[in-house]
Order: sequence, then structure tokens, then C-alpha cells
Amino acid sequence: MAMLTKFINAAMEEAKYKILEDGTFFGEIESCPGVWSNESTLETCRAVLQEVLEEWLLMKIRDGDSLPLIRSIDLNIAVKET
Repeated sequence: MAMLTKFINAAMEEAKYKILEDGTFFGEIESCPGVWSNESTLETCRAVLQEVLEEWLLMKIRDGDSLPLIRSIDLNIAVKET
């Protein structure tokens, strides 16, 4: 399994969900600040949360920001310029 896929799967396993007072589902991945979703069903909440995580990762990688270590999966790889 590719490292990025392993990271996404591990992060999704860390996700925490709760039902809000209005009956919607809120999910977040605490180790990835700003990665959350709020949807009408748990299934949709999970799917949107993964989309948000993937977009968050792309932006972090594009901007050269450091990423959290999740289950010892480190995506912070230094790339040498040629």
C-alpha cells in the first residue's frame, strides 16, 4: 500500500464523531487541525471528512508545511532540488 494511502487510512481511523443537538454528525481528526465535517448522516460525514483530509494534505504538501506523524507514518520528506 502506498505511503499516502496508509497515512489517509491511519488518519481516518483516528477520526472522532459525535451527534450534535440538531441531529447532524460532526467528525474531526484532531491531529490534522482544520480537518472536520458536519453532515446529515454518519456515512456522508465520513466521506466528506476524507475529502477534506485529502484536500488539506495537498495544500500542506504544496505549501511545504509540516505534516503530523500518524502511526509513525511520516510524509515530511525533504526533496533535494536538482
